[in-house]
Amino acid sequence: MSDSSQNRLISLDVFRGMTIAGMVLVNNPGTWSHIYDPLEHAPWHGLTPTDWIFPFFLFIVGVAIPIALGKYLGGNPTGREGVSRAGIYRKILTRAAMIFALGLTMSAIPFFQFAATDAPDSLKMLIWLAMAAGLLFLLLRNFKVAGILIGLGIVGVIAMNLGGYNVVPYNVATMRIPGVLQRIALCYLIVSLIFLHTNWKQQLGIAVALLLGYWLLMTQIAVPGCDVTTIDDKACNLAAYIDRMILGEHHIWRSAKVFDPEGILSTLPAIATTISGVLAGLWLRSEPPALAGGKNATENSTSEVEADVDRATASTPPAHAGGSDKVAGLFFFGTILLAIGYIWNIYFPMNKSLWTSSYVLVTSGIALLTLAACYWLIDIKGYKRWAKPFVIFGVNALPLFVFSGIMARMLGAYRVTGVDGQSVAVQKWIFDNIYLSIAQPVDASLMYAISFILVWLFLMWLLYRKRIFVRV
Repeated sequence: MSDSSQNRLISLDVFRGMTIAGMVLVNNPGTWSHIYDPLEHAPWHGLTPTDWIFPFFLFIVGVAIPIALGKYLGGNPTGREGVSRAGIYRKILTRAAMIFALGLTMSAIPFFQFAATDAPDSLKMLIWLAMAAGLLFLLLRNFKVAGILIGLGIVGVIAMNLGGYNVVPYNVATMRIPGVLQRIALCYLIVSLIFLHTNWKQQLGIAVALLLGYWLLMTQIAVPGCDVTTIDDKACNLAAYIDRMILGEHHIWRSAKVFDPEGILSTLPAIATTISGVLAGLWLRSEPPALAGGKNATENSTSEVEADVDRATASTPPAHAGGSDKVAGLFFFGTILLAIGYIWNIYFPMNKSLWTSSYVLVTSGIALLTLAACYWLIDIKGYKRWAKPFVIFGVNALPLFVFSGIMARMLGAYRVTGVDGQSVAVQKWIFDNIYLSIAQPVDASLMYAISFILVWLFLMWLLYRKRIFVRV
């Protein structure tokens, strides 16, 4: 077994897998009208388990940064791996740009308005499938197959035009610019650069400054046109105002209308969330007992999943130096953050849409506790068999997020004839005729979501068993 395999943080893959599984579950109920309360976001202020998911993603991105980039740190211009600083920056910038572009593509594909285009749904769906498959092969870097599939999609669009159908192109003027992947890209870019140029004390100071500065900005600066500036109002708070002024109302989340939950100003505290992950990653990868500012990070990258991924189900725990002390530290700091966050919540309420400072502390605290539990169970005690499904999800989290979202849109767009003779979305037909027939609405809605994620577990297992790992 390779040395990189021995040092690999399987617990991080599992944590990532648990998080993406949670996101797919809460994003795909049978009906939005019947959902158990913990599977919904808080209406405005407040916190539910669903509100933990996105900050967990950013925290995990942060944990992976010192593991992936620590090998480039060194006392010479080319770093320990012989890669120039310019090469490191290019690598980071390229990856961030690709993730950002993928977020935009995910919402724009198939690049025409499905409902407004009057061609048969079957033809439109074939074109959509070809383009989505092309995107998958593009991520797999099989450019030949990707080009063929995307070309077929383009030919299909041209054929619809030539066939006399009214093809309505995707309206870029109303494209939502922020989004989940877009925020991940920005936080990854900024925090990676911070990591390369600072030690852990400076990183902690930057995170504290961001949280305090955001609190002051949101509570002390008046919003033009509002009689009262308050975070209790979805429109009359500084973050919402900046989103409307810079992005415009046509480029923010359509459901919110006056703000975007992944907006510009609220990205500042999201950066602090990511830094909390970096600090956790440094703690885990350092020689006990002190943090090493990234210099003691092992030279393997958690993104290099090809290196003996099956170790996730091995029976012998790895030799993680000082593992018990590190778990204790994660639990300690997680508890401290929770306490401070709940105290701050009294004055600056937890709010996922605004990503308030108290929300950052509480969710980072919960993330630390969760990572500590996973690390202790998996990497120290060696209890791994239960975690295999989450490893399967975790090593291919990006394609799971992207293509499960595309599939959900497809199921909502393709229409069939219902029992009353009316046209309904195929997703609604499946829910009404299968799940509602065997359970009460709220239970049927949960059963549909569980079935959806089990389908994706099977699809991700197909990739896993073939050693196909999609990386950007």
